[in-house]
Amino acid sequence: MIHNNAETPGLSISQFIAFSLNEDIGDGDHTSLACINSSEVGKAIVKIKEDGIIAGVDLAVKILEYVDSSLDVKVLLKEGSKVKINDIAIEIEGNIQSVLKAERLLLNCMQRMSGIATATAKLVDRISGTNAKLLDTRKTTPNFRVFEKQAVKTGGGYNHRFGLFDMILIKDNHIDACGGITKAIQKANDYLKIKNKKLLIEIETRSIDEVKEVLRYGNVNRIMLDNFSTEKLKEAVDLINHSFETEASGGITFETIREVAECGVDYISVGALTHSYKSLDISLKIAR
Repeated sequence: MIHNNAETPGLSISQFIAFSLNEDIGDGDHTSLACINSSEVGKAIVKIKEDGIIAGVDLAVKILEYVDSSLDVKVLLKEGSKVKINDIAIEIEGNIQSVLKAERLLLNCMQRMSGIATATAKLVDRISGTNAKLLDTRKTTPNFRVFEKQAVKTGGGYNHRFGLFDMILIKDNHIDACGGITKAIQKANDYLKIKNKKLLIEIETRSIDEVKEVLRYGNVNRIMLDNFSTEKLKEAVDLINHSFETEASGGITFETIREVAECGVDYISVGALTHSYKSLDISLKIAR
């Protein structure tokens, strides 16, 4: 179930729907107003046109309810279901103008979320049998992050931090601006004590020497191994030897992810899950 909570700032679901509908409808759906009687009722279907994993069903229902609470909505395929061409995901009965107002926002959300869930499921299957867990990143669409991250979970992946507020992730720019790895870790721990915050600390490393420096100083929860070759990744994982969680990152693809997972890392983060996915083909049709 998609939801916002106190630890996930941003638009509420209803705000997102309201703003998105306003962007699309403006002062009226003039095509429908011109062509369709306001009292016209009928049936519509949300049809799958491509094999994959469906996501965004819960959000689609919320969109339809927001547009017109009198619509009769029947969900035939639940969130996370495997789908194939010509499957019917949702049946809708009621006012046709209302259905058409909701159509584009509903499809935009479902297509994108299903595309992410499908891509995630393929990578999760690719690393099956290893100990590695697939993570998303913050490389998301503004104001659509909560839905994209939900789609990753629907596809069998795991969410990394939601934003800048729920974890300390010391990356290359922080390290370089701060004056080095040890200094950055020191300052991060001091900050948490001063602010009385309990956040996990992860630090990015770019070489075996940087890994060794982190191991000498400690005081982190996870070490990111960024753009390491497979050979160097194995060396780093052996050096760390389970003393900290490990995360591989950087340009990991379907072709390379299995080899990365077999190096023994705990996590693999793939930004492409939410920035380079292909939307799943889904349509909404008025039944005749």
